[in-house]
Amino acid sequence: MTMFKSITAAAALVALTTLGAKAEEMKFANYMPAMHPYVAGAFQPFAEMVEKGTNGDVTVRLYNGGELGPGPVEQYTRVSEGVAEFAISLPGYTASNFPRTLLAELPGVINVDTGTRDIWKNIELFEPEYRRVKLIGLWSSAPNLLYMRDKAVHSPEDLKGLKIRVPSRNSGLMVEAWGASPVSIPVSDIYNAMQTGVIDGAMIDGTATKAFKLGEVANYLTVGMESTVSPFFILMNRDAFESLSPEDQAAVEKAGMEASLLGQKVQLDVAADGIQAFADMQGKEVIELTPEEAEAFNTLSAPIVGEVIAEEAANGIEAQQIVDALRADQ
Repeated sequence: MTMFKSITAAAALVALTTLGAKAEEMKFANYMPAMHPYVAGAFQPFAEMVEKGTNGDVTVRLYNGGELGPGPVEQYTRVSEGVAEFAISLPGYTASNFPRTLLAELPGVINVDTGTRDIWKNIELFEPEYRRVKLIGLWSSAPNLLYMRDKAVHSPEDLKGLKIRVPSRNSGLMVEAWGASPVSIPVSDIYNAMQTGVIDGAMIDGTATKAFKLGEVANYLTVGMESTVSPFFILMNRDAFESLSPEDQAAVEKAGMEASLLGQKVQLDVAADGIQAFADMQGKEVIELTPEEAEAFNTLSAPIVGEVIAEEAANGIEAQQIVDALRADQ
């Protein structure tokens, strides 16, 4: 009987040890479709880096296509409330929470090619506004362009009185400076809104030609002006992050930074391909502004940077310091 009890106790100990060593699976909420280039180019590599970096302690399962709830706007809430441990979104959708981060999207502040590295060199300047969640990934994107349904745009005059979808408040200020009316709608609604004439055009980067099929509903694409550069981020539930060992936390943070660089590369490559794909479509036109035409847009939007810096400084944010830091290596 004593031997039987010893064997039973040993078996129970093995079972408990095995249970304790089981990898913790965490959910990654992604509103984009499974075939979006970000999935294979950045999100799946992130999951693989986390598993490898934590020696299997943490695994990440992707839930694509809004499986945990549709739309990018609600992603911040899904993470903060623990519906998912990770989520991808854009800070512009919940702009009031991220005034520091959104300084990086202002025209001329970020270098398109080095923007993500510049952000990570100065990441401590953005971290104060991520107290409710943990910032894991943050990267700059390709410039926002003008996809137009029926109107060829060569100058700000061509935009007078038109309704243009914008991805953020700062993009809205820019569009207003050009003489159009900004309309804030999620990226997933652009296609229908443009097709039905609810909007006349949309500010979004070149990935939208294929990723959101805007090549089907837009006939003109204007490029060449200084524009906003909408950042993306990966957020993590703070309780979930703090539940990890220090070693696993470091591994997740490292994977997030590396995924940010991958995210920027995917964005720039796919955006360039999207512009070319639009140009190759029959009956479509890519309008490349001349330097003189671009200057007309840039002159109107230039004061926005100073205005936003002054506004955020009045709110106690060291906005000029952040902008200067991001511009330092340009």
